[in-house]
Amino acid sequence: MKRDCTLENGFVLGIWDGHDAGAALLRGKEIIFAINEERLSRRKLEVGFPFQSIQACLRHAAIAPSEVTTVAASTTDPAKTLTRLLPWLKEEYYLIRRRKKASRRFDPLKKAFKYRFTELAPNIISRSLSRAYMHRQLKSMGFKNYHLSFIDHHRAHAEAAARCSGFSECLVLTLDGVGDGLSGSIWEFKKDQMMLIKKLPARTSLGIFFEHVTNLMNMRELEDEGKVMALANYAYPVEDEENPLLKIIGTEDFSIVSAYTSISMFREMKKILWHYPSEQFAYMAQRVLEKNVVALVRQAVIKKGLKNIAVAGGVFSNIKMNMKVAGLVENISVFPHMGDGGLALGAAVARNYEAGGTSAYHLRSLYLGPAFTRDDILAVLGKYGCDKNTLDKGGIRYHHPENLSEAGAQLILRGEIVLWFQGRMEIGPRSLGNRSILARPDDRRIKDRLNLLLKKRVWYQPFCPSIIIEDAPDLLEMDGQDIQYNRFMTMAFNIRKEHLGIMEGVMNIDGTCRPHFVAEENPAYRELLLHIKKELGYGIVLNTSFNIHGEPIVCSPLEALDMLKRTGIRYLFMEDILVENMDAKDL
Repeated sequence: MKRDCTLENGFVLGIWDGHDAGAALLRGKEIIFAINEERLSRRKLEVGFPFQSIQACLRHAAIAPSEVTTVAASTTDPAKTLTRLLPWLKEEYYLIRRRKKASRRFDPLKKAFKYRFTELAPNIISRSLSRAYMHRQLKSMGFKNYHLSFIDHHRAHAEAAARCSGFSECLVLTLDGVGDGLSGSIWEFKKDQMMLIKKLPARTSLGIFFEHVTNLMNMRELEDEGKVMALANYAYPVEDEENPLLKIIGTEDFSIVSAYTSISMFREMKKILWHYPSEQFAYMAQRVLEKNVVALVRQAVIKKGLKNIAVAGGVFSNIKMNMKVAGLVENISVFPHMGDGGLALGAAVARNYEAGGTSAYHLRSLYLGPAFTRDDILAVLGKYGCDKNTLDKGGIRYHHPENLSEAGAQLILRGEIVLWFQGRMEIGPRSLGNRSILARPDDRRIKDRLNLLLKKRVWYQPFCPSIIIEDAPDLLEMDGQDIQYNRFMTMAFNIRKEHLGIMEGVMNIDGTCRPHFVAEENPAYRELLLHIKKELGYGIVLNTSFNIHGEPIVCSPLEALDMLKRTGIRYLFMEDILVENMDAKDL
């Protein structure tokens, strides 16, 4: 493949302007910056053109728009193109989906049209209109003399999965709802090249199937699928031959098959739900997903004979399913920003290989977002009218502990819930020790307090642990997996029976957990875990995202302080500053 030598030292900007919009900036082998628009607009899973994300990329790199030589965006199907031209359509769906706007009489007809229309593949008109739209938006921001590429939706997922996996060769599988006329794709990654093996058409989508399940259970599709997965653990098992959902969608001859259209599938599933309690329906749906993805992977592994697999797409946010897939291969790598929010990075990665030849990236950490200095934090504290060791009118004071990590560990071990704000923000849907809420891992009462009073989530959703990576084999069943490939809360693991007590607050009812493995990439967080290890015997902490359920993870010091006051938590660590809320509630 002929390379564009001018890109060797040039910037590549990746853009995604749909569900969970965002931007990413690459240069050579380095991922410089990545963020999603929700973190800046403060609207969960923001849609639309990511103006603020692009500006944040440029600001971090200290460059002007004119210095970006290459731009890569994703998805040009007719449905995506229409929402670019008529953004009010996207906004209306966003408001209805997030329950910000009541549904109306003709919404079922709109829903039927939406599903049929989104199944259409790109064509010359949609590509041309999307390109013109993207140029118009970029030029309004001052971009010029750049090359614009559009990367197919599932190729962007696949490129991110393969080139960030750490595998020299592997099978690659993408599965989501729909994008560019497909619901998934299967690839072979070998000798730095991606070779397409199979396209999985949009008309039979496991992602849409699970979206229907979420919607039928009166939850928010594209957002609450994790609740369905968690609820499934509270049902009595149903044998496959007694599971009517297995007749809705299946796999056959290396393909996903169904006798139903998207809308007729929804109607048939609605009839089935009437006969079952919610947890039973969730169990049956989870089984459908697991059985079919396992069958698809097994067929692909047999066909290609590859020992490792890299995966991406929203379906792979299902960690219980991922654990089933892991049993079929030597190693699995789940791209940590697996949903559409990762498309900006995937598009940039694909274009950077095409033009510059960069074939792989080492994702040592996911701390690719903005950071704030001590001066930034002190300025915000000053706006609150707060001086060191004195109370402001709102009852806040702060000081500088001698050892930040030790002070945090002592409070956690004492049973306190701690807000932890450090360094660069994480990309992706999980907090990984820089924008986190932390607590003891061995106290179920703390878990319940967090769920019901602070996070305001349903009671059955489990929290996750951060674990020092060298302690993980003692605590968890590895089942032959190399955990280096799934360090960022992308996989479920069984907890060893002798350690269920120490992980009581961070496990599911079935004895599994979704861990974050901490190595040397986050010194302050790792040191906190080491201090906790002195008392508990293992470096482990309950780690959940620094937000209230339904809101984006906090990004700035101002948002962190606002949440401190709104939630009534007492302690907030921001860099080397400990902020204390003197009006804290007894959670």
